[in-house]
Amino acid sequence: MVDREARGGRETGGIGGAGGFGGAGTARGAGGAGSTARGVHGAGHAPGARARGGKLPTLEEVAARAGVGRGTVSRVINGSPRVSAQTRAAVEAAVAELGYVPNRAARALAANRADAIALVVPEPEARFFAEPYFSDIVSGVGEALADTGMQLLLTFAGGARERRRLAQYLAAHRADGALLVSVHADDPLPELLTQLGIPTVISGRRSAAEPLPSVDSDNTEGARTAVAHLLARGRRTVATITGRLDVYGAACRLDGYRQALRDAGQPPDEGLTAVADFTEAGGRRAMTELLARRPDVDAVFAASDVMAAGARQVLRAAGRRIPDDVALIGFDDSAIARHMDPPLTSVRQPIEEMGRAMARLVLTEIASRATPHPSPPHQIVLPTQLVIRSSS
Repeated sequence: MVDREARGGRETGGIGGAGGFGGAGTARGAGGAGSTARGVHGAGHAPGARARGGKLPTLEEVAARAGVGRGTVSRVINGSPRVSAQTRAAVEAAVAELGYVPNRAARALAANRADAIALVVPEPEARFFAEPYFSDIVSGVGEALADTGMQLLLTFAGGARERRRLAQYLAAHRADGALLVSVHADDPLPELLTQLGIPTVISGRRSAAEPLPSVDSDNTEGARTAVAHLLARGRRTVATITGRLDVYGAACRLDGYRQALRDAGQPPDEGLTAVADFTEAGGRRAMTELLARRPDVDAVFAASDVMAAGARQVLRAAGRRIPDDVALIGFDDSAIARHMDPPLTSVRQPIEEMGRAMARLVLTEIASRATPHPSPPHQIVLPTQLVIRSSS
């Protein structure tokens, strides 16, 4: 279930939506999920550009219309301050009249830039399209890049073959930077991108000592607050369904769960912890396991809304009422939480803001590489908020 389509009209060009590389990509935004775009827009003239004889307007024609030289037109288009206001206005009027659009591809090539950011997802496509987390990340990234002229390229790199193809693509300087989401502790992608010299930002740290620039939410505090809420409501047998523990964020949420129990004077019971994989099916399996081990469970903290949805199905099938018999809390505060019956209490992490922060940070990293003394990696941790609804 997807919360919303990404905004900003960003399209993938060059990287195919099926995890490979090609001329067509999957459009995000105005085109809607699943629509396709051919190539990268902005690399030539506008479809409606007007010129005599059916030809696209050229830089020389703009210069002739404005009564200036070709170099002057180039300076205006590139934003040079070495042009008078009167001349700038004349060139801009000629550009508008002729419908001329600068050839971004040529300009980027001349400047040794790709004018593109790669969003790399080392997960199966099915998970990407099933979880609101990813669509919100794309939405935030697209919004932050909307006014920069950068294209957003989407690729899936969950296997060795995809990683090799990604390495070949990026080694050819087809992207100026990369954004990595859902990175596992043993994932070789971050080191691969580092070796290629690609400015990279990670969504979610791999460890407390993450060496790469990263944007994360306060997973530990979010989980601690959720479990403290359950305990304050009188729940005494509080279980948790975790994500894969090789994901640092999942491990942090488990730490927060344990911390809340210790704060309340309750030593953590390992029999109340079930490890899943952030999927709905994983939530169902984990909840079945918990009920078999501890039928006295009266509350569950699931480390994602998607897993909470799976747990809810099992609880209902077992005749457990929510929240009367078992209180339930998720994590993410996605559309799933708002539309569940009963509505799900959930930990809100500012996912779209995380996407925006990632985009801003990778642009900073790209600019920093051009300076003699690059700045040290930035680590951004955004606060979470418990949104209380009927399920708890």
